[in-house]
Amino acid sequence: MPMDVLEAIRSRRSIKQFTDRPVSREEISRLLDLAVNAPNHRMTQPWRFYVLGPETRRAYGAVLGARKAKRVEDPEAAQAVLEKVAEAEAAIPATISVAMTLDENPETREEDYAATMMVVENLCLAAHGMGLGTHIKSGAVMDDPRARAAVGVPEGERIVATVHLGEPAEIPDPKPRQTAEEFTTWVP
Repeated sequence: MPMDVLEAIRSRRSIKQFTDRPVSREEISRLLDLAVNAPNHRMTQPWRFYVLGPETRRAYGAVLGARKAKRVEDPEAAQAVLEKVAEAEAAIPATISVAMTLDENPETREEDYAATMMVVENLCLAAHGMGLGTHIKSGAVMDDPRARAAVGVPEGERIVATVHLGEPAEIPDPKPRQTAEEFTTWVP
């Protein structure tokens, strides 16, 4: 029985450890079909999905590892960091890089970014509803030309998030959060 959306929102967690169970192409296709139902001003549908196979996950991980290895002075230790991160990325059951097209109009580009992040949230909620876990990754690496090349993202697109996907090996306890009331102003 599918999970209630309210329960999915309440119970979704970032999953960092996955079992070895593969995620099938059919499961990923189903998730992406659900994800694209996100709100999208002007119906530009700017999102693009790159489902990374093991070789590409390893190549992307090597880019992440190289970025981390820069902080390590010893060359052998730096190489070990690079290899460890590459191996860890390759071992993830599934990874989806979510990119967006870059519209020339800054207003449209901002709207498209928001819509693409809503696609990411839909993807995570749908995965949770199907018993899968996700971990959203973002940051400066998304603009690294080496990361873009590893994933195969062409000019005119930007990676906005990478989503790790798989069967959770463990589900962490929720992190404490402030209530919405603490952030809410009722304007007359």
